[in-house]
Amino acid sequence: MNEIPFEQALAELESIVRDLEDGRLGLDDALSRYERGIGLIQTCQARLQAAEQRIVMLTGTDDDGEPILQPFRHTRTDTRRI
Repeated sequence: MNEIPFEQALAELESIVRDLEDGRLGLDDALSRYERGIGLIQTCQARLQAAEQRIVMLTGTDDDGEPILQPFRHTRTDTRRI
């Protein structure tokens, strides 16, 4: 499942949420879609964490004019969990 592009995983997850909220799925189909959704959430979270680790902030320049970079530290403002 980790090979799916982030945008595709997110779109599929949104579709699953709509299907589950619609309430028209049978129990077995709803459970299957729910389980797929959990896997997609894990995939999206892993992709976001990997992207976050790659982001750096320019904090200035040193005496030689070279950029000073430091890892981006995200502070969570939304405490909701997916």
